[in-house]
Amino acid sequence: MRIVIAGGHGRIARRLERLLSAGGHEVAGIIRSPEQSADLRDAGAEPVVLDLESASVEMVAAVLQGADAAVFAAGAGAGSGADRKATVDRDAAILFADAAERAGVRRHVVVSSMGADPDHEGDEVFDAYRRAKGEADAYVTSRTGLDWTILRPGILTDDAGTGLVHLAADTGRGTVPRDDVAAVLAELLETPATAGLTLELVTGTVPVTVAVRDVAGN
Repeated sequence: MRIVIAGGHGRIARRLERLLSAGGHEVAGIIRSPEQSADLRDAGAEPVVLDLESASVEMVAAVLQGADAAVFAAGAGAGSGADRKATVDRDAAILFADAAERAGVRRHVVVSSMGADPDHEGDEVFDAYRRAKGEADAYVTSRTGLDWTILRPGILTDDAGTGLVHLAADTGRGTVPRDDVAAVLAELLETPATAGLTLELVTGTVPVTVAVRDVAGN
């Protein structure tokens, strides 16, 4: 498969790029800064320099043309304010979904966040983040015809992955290594029967492949 990842320099995205490339897939990562290109090549991905905060739907669709799947893994990141939660975590996610539809790329996987809710209340930056993620998820699930899967990890860590997870519609709070998030994303991309599911993810006791197979009903 050819897979295009938005937010290609992110900590989850680079892990995913390595996994997909090692699995024989052709991977492209969308990045804002040309200086990040070498890191993507090291991860086995083709760097595509494009700012999703200023790009048009047509520009993003051109990058997605010919892809088999798209992954939205971009985020404004720690230290950013509420404004960028809206322009990246919400608006760029919506733009990317619209571009995928325009390019005819139906398989669409979104890295969201546990607690994402368009109706979340509060004035802190993290409240804005949860609203932005929730609004983007709601758009993808209700206003597109994509074969979407929404993945909502718990608190992310840089611990080594265990390969053992709890993946379900409702897992309860918990932590999960970024390694294991990437492994689950790779497995979701290989499992089209997970389309239409919104899933939470934390560390658990079930191997990744089995956990994905179980939620897919296989």
